[in-house]
Amino acid sequence: MAGAIIENMSTKKLCIVGGILLVFQIIAFLVGGLIAPGPTTAVSYMSVKCVDARKNHHKTKWLMPWGPNQCDKIRDIEEAIPREIEANDIVFSVHIPLPSMEMSPWFQFMLFILQLDIAFKLNNQIRENAEVSMDVSLAYRDDAFAEWTEMAHERVPRKLKCTFTSPKTLEHEGHYYEWDAIFISLHRAGKFLSLLIHISVIFEETPRVYEGSGIHQNGGFTKVWFAMKTFLTPSIFIIMVWYWRRITMMSRPPVLLEKVIFALGISMTFINIPVEWFSIGFDWTWMLLFGDIRQGIFYAMLLSFWIIFCGEHMMDQHERNHIAGYWKQVGPIAVGSFCLFIFDMCERGVQLTNPFYSIWTTDVGTELAMAFIIVAGICLCLYFLFLCFMVFQVFRNISGKQSSLPAMSKVRRLHYEGLIFRFKFLMLITLACAAMTVIFFIVSQVTEGHWKWGGVTVQVNSAFFTGIYGMWNLYVFALMFLYAPSHKNYGEDQSNGDLGVHSGEELQLTTTITHVDGPTEIYKLTRKEAQE
Repeated sequence: MAGAIIENMSTKKLCIVGGILLVFQIIAFLVGGLIAPGPTTAVSYMSVKCVDARKNHHKTKWLMPWGPNQCDKIRDIEEAIPREIEANDIVFSVHIPLPSMEMSPWFQFMLFILQLDIAFKLNNQIRENAEVSMDVSLAYRDDAFAEWTEMAHERVPRKLKCTFTSPKTLEHEGHYYEWDAIFISLHRAGKFLSLLIHISVIFEETPRVYEGSGIHQNGGFTKVWFAMKTFLTPSIFIIMVWYWRRITMMSRPPVLLEKVIFALGISMTFINIPVEWFSIGFDWTWMLLFGDIRQGIFYAMLLSFWIIFCGEHMMDQHERNHIAGYWKQVGPIAVGSFCLFIFDMCERGVQLTNPFYSIWTTDVGTELAMAFIIVAGICLCLYFLFLCFMVFQVFRNISGKQSSLPAMSKVRRLHYEGLIFRFKFLMLITLACAAMTVIFFIVSQVTEGHWKWGGVTVQVNSAFFTGIYGMWNLYVFALMFLYAPSHKNYGEDQSNGDLGVHSGEELQLTTTITHVDGPTEIYKLTRKEAQE
């Protein structure tokens, strides 16, 4: 009687393995919560109003907001009137970082957004769905004395979304609108000492103030994240090689379920490989897009595994072990993944050459993006309906099999009751992992980012990232270890003697269970042919 390790391992050993995995899971959460800083930092930058009277703005001259070569500045828009400075000659200049800070390639990415500050005027109100055109330039330099090098220059349209909370009357003139943040740029944080952003606004009402926010990944969190990837990569790779070696040592060819578990290990290894280390020394602008693609491949493989894992425990011998039998269930995964891939290519793919681009800034782009997301959401709902139905079918098949257990000897009955319990336990662990992912995501969105218990500060968002990342690695590790073929191949006499099985009962079990090749005894036990 051969099967998977999970079926031949004693309860004591199984509890030890589970305890070890639980310890590593707790460590993964603690690493993010106690060691790593918050995942991201937002730094506010107040733009400086520089005067640039040249017709071709930003082509040959970069306007520094401060320092020895600072630009000709004005304090407010009223100062421009007596000096006969036109609105189009005012350039809002933002220097990143602040004078007391430094940039680092450990930031990984830099997202810049703007907050407008426009006063209400009764005779010049901001109309609904107004659009502003911005002439935006981005430059960088590698040291404090080098010349600025242009990285990108674009005239970008932006929809203005604002509200005026007070009544629009004469006595409220001069009060300010409340504006939604405006996306400006997203790009990799390369080996730059500093960045310079120039913004010229083309609008009927020139803003008094541009307050910008630069959001980047914390360097300390990046180092912890890279260290986790470096540690987990060989762990998953070694167990994957060991798992496939056990499969190939068997006399039969691998079945579909074993191939899918191996493919899941490959996708986990692919997402673990710490190629991000090279981004510290090389300016690889495609790393953000590459990271999205790796995550998409893993999650698509994980969703496919759950479907096939359930299906292989409920289908009959004719349908089992064929990927074509799952086209209805895997189809929504493929369609949804393809829609999200196209959406990501239309957003971050274009940002590789134009960091100011966003698919959400135009009506057509917004409708296209919503179409991709809605189709992916529909596919996800269909997938979960299929999955819930298949899980119900599996448990119904197992319940039907349990009716034949009382006819067995006590030892044999206890053996199969243990197998069924462990299979159900694995299903519950899978649901728990999915639930923890959703719960921690919600908690990270509604909390302030950290909790304080006495003198200890716990970074909730960092704990979410490291804990959930470690959890799925441990999940894949446990699958490949527990579902690898067991080396315990008992002889017929020894097997019957150990389990207290009489010859008649063994004949019954042989004709209903063991003639079907499969990775586990539960795999054989739950097929429809045996139930019928």
